[in-house]
Amino acid sequence: MLFAITCTDRPSALELRKATRAQHLAFLEAHKDGILFAGPQLDANGNPCGSLVLLEAPDRATAEGFAAADPYAKVNLFESVIIRPLRTVFRDGQMAE
Repeated sequence: MLFAITCTDRPSALELRKATRAQHLAFLEAHKDGILFAGPQLDANGNPCGSLVLLEAPDRATAEGFAAADPYAKVNLFESVIIRPLRTVFRDGQMAE
């Protein structure tokens, strides 16, 4: 099952994000088999202000565990984390079946 994990950083947390980035990237690398997309959301100045991950996981509990284990989550970077199941309708230039 596909899940969208949308995270919003706490205000004024850019330095914390930068300080934790290497651990976060290593975490993503360790879970790359289940990640379809991952990247930062940007504010009006082009600075990271949140994260978006599209994760293939067997169930919601696994997606929640993934989100909780992210080093960014462990240092309390996020103001909010929303996890929603997602259905693919259009991908790679084509309608999904």
